[in-house]
Amino acid sequence: MASQNTPRPTKAERTAEAREKARQMRETQQRKEKRNSLLVRWGVIGAVVAIVAIVAIIVATNQRGDFPDAGPTPANGNEYGGITLTSSTELEPTTQTTVDVNSIDAEAESPAVPSGIAEAPEGEPAQIVIYVDAACSHCATFEETNGDQLKEWLDNGDATVEYRAVAFLDQPATGNYSSRGANALACVAESSPENYLSFMELLFEKQVPTGLSSDELAATAAEAGAEGAESCIQDGTYRPYAAYADALARADGVGGTPAVYVDGQVWDNTGDFVEFAQPIIDARS
Repeated sequence: MASQNTPRPTKAERTAEAREKARQMRETQQRKEKRNSLLVRWGVIGAVVAIVAIVAIIVATNQRGDFPDAGPTPANGNEYGGITLTSSTELEPTTQTTVDVNSIDAEAESPAVPSGIAEAPEGEPAQIVIYVDAACSHCATFEETNGDQLKEWLDNGDATVEYRAVAFLDQPATGNYSSRGANALACVAESSPENYLSFMELLFEKQVPTGLSSDELAATAAEAGAEGAESCIQDGTYRPYAAYADALARADGVGGTPAVYVDGQVWDNTGDFVEFAQPIIDARS
């Protein structure tokens, strides 16, 4: 029986076969590169999503109020949670360094007048103490109406003005704006005391129902001249101090804002404030 020999491929057939193999190899390589590219792309997207999530958690934590009960006091903050102006551009130095919410007896009977409020000593300027809340629209109205007079009393040496920023109006919808605003005020008192009152004024001028973001608070501080307060505002450095001021005000029986005292006498939030305060101040001279 004769053997059967497979015909040898022609040159054209060999060339076609080589081309086909090359095509298959290219397609295989392209599929592999596409898979690798997709893996890299999804890896990058995953990393970005993870970073965004971490940042969001940090921001949410800072706004929500997950801060320790104890913390530092700003350079010009006192043991009552207040910051005292001795002129429109000067703050009273203090020696208080730390505060702790747990040191306040919330169950004790409230005093007749909040802590640290009394008639100023003879020969000294009258003492004005104002409880404010960054989210309080009535506080904004009070400052708009009486701010110029307060500055006049300050710069004439007729009175000191102590602001105690509380957080009575904190709520999740605003990212606890009252606390963030109180922290921002403390940050400016620490880093740029000469601009404290200017920042206070801008804070109330820019007040909106939703509250300012921490970025907006930092920008407002910079607008007031306190460019160095940004990291403090973003980090919530003085949130424990803000919580302490709030807790002490509540323990002292302060029920709302603005609450204003002149030489230990409380303004009843009716009538003209200047007409209430001026006779008390004049009686000292």
